Amino acid sequence: MVSGSLARLASEAVGAGGWSFPQIAQRLSPAVSKFQDVVADRASGSYVWTTDGRKHLDFAGGIGVLSTGHCHPRIVAAIQQQAREIIMAQQNILPASKAMVGLLQRLERIMPSSLTTHFFCNSGAEAVENAVKIARNYTGRQNIISFDGAYHGRTYGAMALTTSKTVYRQNFGPYPSGVNVAPYPYCLHCKTRQAAGGLGYEVAPNVPPLGKPYAERQCCGTPQEALDWMLKMHTAPSETAAVIIEPILGEGGFLTPPPGFLTRLRELCDQHGMLLIFDEVQCGVARTGRWWGHQHLTEAQPDLLLFAKGIASGVPFAGVSARPQLYRRMSHGMMGGTYGGSAIGCAAAAATIDVIEEEGLLQNAAERGEQLARGLLSLAERYPIIDVRGRGLMLAAEFGRQQPDGSLRAEPGTASKLTHAAGRRGMLLLGAGARETVRFLPPLNLSAGEVDEGLSIFEDSLREVFG
Repeated sequence: MVSGSLARLASEAVGAGGWSFPQIAQRLSPAVSKFQDVVADRASGSYVWTTDGRKHLDFAGGIGVLSTGHCHPRIVAAIQQQAREIIMAQQNILPASKAMVGLLQRLERIMPSSLTTHFFCNSGAEAVENAVKIARNYTGRQNIISFDGAYHGRTYGAMALTTSKTVYRQNFGPYPSGVNVAPYPYCLHCKTRQAAGGLGYEVAPNVPPLGKPYAERQCCGTPQEALDWMLKMHTAPSETAAVIIEPILGEGGFLTPPPGFLTRLRELCDQHGMLLIFDEVQCGVARTGRWWGHQHLTEAQPDLLLFAKGIASGVPFAGVSARPQLYRRMSHGMMGGTYGGSAIGCAAAAATIDVIEEEGLLQNAAERGEQLARGLLSLAERYPIIDVRGRGLMLAAEFGRQQPDGSLRAEPGTASKLTHAAGRRGMLLLGAGARETVRFLPPLNLSAGEVDEGLSIFEDSLREVFG
């Protein structure tokens, strides 16, 4: 998810096990992008050490996976304890484990009240694939609506729903049928908004005291109108099983939709008997300062909610939480998977929820997110940052300058230059989306001092790139 790669630090970059980095790299698929020529050695909290002796401040967090930071003692202890009791409790042969029961009890506390039945799997993409199966089976319809800029995964069904970058799909067609892609409200670049004088959109996120209240942001209505026409021109409601959306767009750029957009999706789905799927793989599990990203934006609840990434602090684990009637129409054997609901994954997920609750990480994500956003807004006064957006510790900064035609654009490769400049200074960062955007996904237990350290490194990187 990071464009390009750093130039070789040396022909014999430090590796491990008696192999240099080039020797290691030649045994790994080049199709996986590599940020630096380094080998991970160990990690703790917000830092990673590599075998070349360097220390890195991690503001990428395994792409939003490390909710509790690297190797949190309570997560490590939960994994170790579970490994002593049972490692493999295969979900068909042994339908539940004590660790799974503990997780189910915790999900009762944090899930939207209507989502009481759960299916466990290994990754966000697998959760997406199974959500599509559930929706098609329940409704008897085949089509799915997703949105421009969405990232739902790399497996074939999930890839068909993904449009955040062409690189995730190129040369892999034909894709599974039945997918229709609707426009997403990318308000920053909306020509109607610009012509209307802004409609309440500003560089700061719509979160007081950083910016105006979210409710004051307006929308021209074009994306909603386009979705209405899609149901008349591309996919009839009687053939549409579900609408799937990331409540806060992830890989596509950390965009928040305008007020009322998610609520209108709920109403539209109810009107036509379609299901509403919230993909919370990146914006869920306290990342935004609330348990689920959609809770900042709407009172509406989805029919299915997908989670992964941060749920287990780095252990592969994911799930589909749904209204119970959706599962009741499925026959035994229609869903499954060898490693789904793994005992170690359940133990890590339960411990992650405990740490978030008991160590105040919801509040910390909100407070440290505000601190980080303030720092980015300060930098926007001196560098071409045209948007600071997101919620909690899911933040992004988009770069650009106004062009003669009124559009906002940055030099191609700007985000990559910035993430690599930060990397050379010992900070891990990622880009996001097709436009020039850098995202920030540090651990939820990040300290105020670590935020200041990250902002200082980022400012040095901005100075290198922009002068």
